Amino acid sequence: MMDFKKQIKTKFIFVTGGVVSSLGKGLASASIGALLESRGLSITLQKLDPYINVDPGTMSPFQHGEVYVTDDGAETDLDLGHYERFTGAKLTRRNNFTTGQVYDSIITKERRGDYLGYTVQVVPHVTDEIKSKVLAIANNVDIAIIEIGGTVGDIESLPFLEAIRQLRFDLGKENVIYVHLTLLPYIATAHEIKTKPTQHSVNKLREIGIQPDILLCRSDRPLTAELKGKIGLFCNVEKDAVISAEDVKCIYEVPLVFHREGLDEKIIKLLNIWTRAPKLEQWEDIAKKINSPKNEVTIGIVGKYVNRQDSYKSLHEALIHGGLANSCRVNLQYIDSEEVEKKGAQTLLKNVDGVLIPGGFGSRGVEGKISSIKYVRENKIPFFGICLGMQVAVIELTRDVCGLKNANSTEFDPETPEPVIDIMEEQRGVNSKGGTMRLGAYPCSVKKGTKAHSVYGAVDISERHRHRYEVNNRYRDELEKAGVEWSGLSPDGSLVEIMEYRHHPWFVACQFHPEFKSRPMAPHPLFRGFIKSVLAHKTQGLKKLKQKKKPGKK
Repeated sequence: MMDFKKQIKTKFIFVTGGVVSSLGKGLASASIGALLESRGLSITLQKLDPYINVDPGTMSPFQHGEVYVTDDGAETDLDLGHYERFTGAKLTRRNNFTTGQVYDSIITKERRGDYLGYTVQVVPHVTDEIKSKVLAIANNVDIAIIEIGGTVGDIESLPFLEAIRQLRFDLGKENVIYVHLTLLPYIATAHEIKTKPTQHSVNKLREIGIQPDILLCRSDRPLTAELKGKIGLFCNVEKDAVISAEDVKCIYEVPLVFHREGLDEKIIKLLNIWTRAPKLEQWEDIAKKINSPKNEVTIGIVGKYVNRQDSYKSLHEALIHGGLANSCRVNLQYIDSEEVEKKGAQTLLKNVDGVLIPGGFGSRGVEGKISSIKYVRENKIPFFGICLGMQVAVIELTRDVCGLKNANSTEFDPETPEPVIDIMEEQRGVNSKGGTMRLGAYPCSVKKGTKAHSVYGAVDISERHRHRYEVNNRYRDELEKAGVEWSGLSPDGSLVEIMEYRHHPWFVACQFHPEFKSRPMAPHPLFRGFIKSVLAHKTQGLKKLKQKKKPGKK
């Protein structure tokens, strides 16, 4: 058994969830981080996922939602997106690990003989491996916030819960607290909020030796003082540690709600740590902009995972950020690209002010995306393409403007005679799914005089990637003659990163995923520029409509 009783300056907050999944542990963890940073503390966050997959990279978006990519190329849980959007923490592959990674590490050590012939067991070997990974991120920060995936009671979570139970014993009570997020359902027929699910959830935690210090009680309405007292009594938690996590209109209000409930004050008291008074003016400004926008636009997102909107979580938030930068409410209309194939782009896109086509994999629904691009190009509707969205834009332009009717991607048609999108030569023959991916941060050189340069205000940028196919350089000259501007290239000029269509007010697409770097307090330049163009297009359209309605002179 490893000795974890060493001096460590970092204090730990472990966040667990009970009753049902999808209560918002990630948002709760990110909001706690935001509050502690507002008090001048340095923080980091980590997500522990109980599934056996090594990472979510090969999991279906319908199963897992979005795969969030860090600068170092790690494919991680979408909650890391919340962490980076709400805080200044710089996250890497160490900030998310899974049961699969834990067992992979242990089996490698066992085969190497590291355990000196001992029988390898869940306790202490699995729990020690988990504790080592948790402690590894604790260098040079005041607080580490660790979220345990899944729900208390799941068999998969037990080794993680046992590990965090041990860590309080290892590091001392003043250095570790437990925050438990739970559900308080309102039963309409009884006109009453029920506390029994929360009581059972806390009892389940206590059975394995964890007594929560703070309860975050998710409900669609505020909790009364009487109800908080009852919960505190039955769950053995101080009354002022029962926090009402009431539903909000926008997720960026959560830190403010928690602060009003006294959550950050309770945390620093339990951890016996001194801080300055919180500075929350920026969060208050964001809430004000969201609740009192000056303008409003509707963006159509033409995708293939629209029935699982968590698949586009960072994208959703980045569009909201773009709206914040323009004092504008952004309404999102998710449109199934397969439905576009059946009903036509004109039918499904007629009521949107701008169109965004996001990333994705596979051929399903691709022709619907291509016809959507043709529609917005011909009707001068602002368009923004991301990853696959750029690739299908190139295909559409090659087919319709250049006249190469059989243009396609070898991802969709390996035998296409016009492979305008193709896999890089050095990636051919690589069988591992992850082996052919361009993942993480790559540099890009932006061409002056382009729309991309006008929004970035820089020629050297870095963006995060997650894709397998690239624009085929054989077709670049022909497309350029047809009106395409290659406004962003890799520094050596060999890879297309950003493209524009010159004969259009805003037709911009990029190979990378800019949504991963957008923040509410620092909206990404491309989203800021896209929403600005959509707003201008809508305003111009309204002016023309008013002019048409003016009565003629008598």
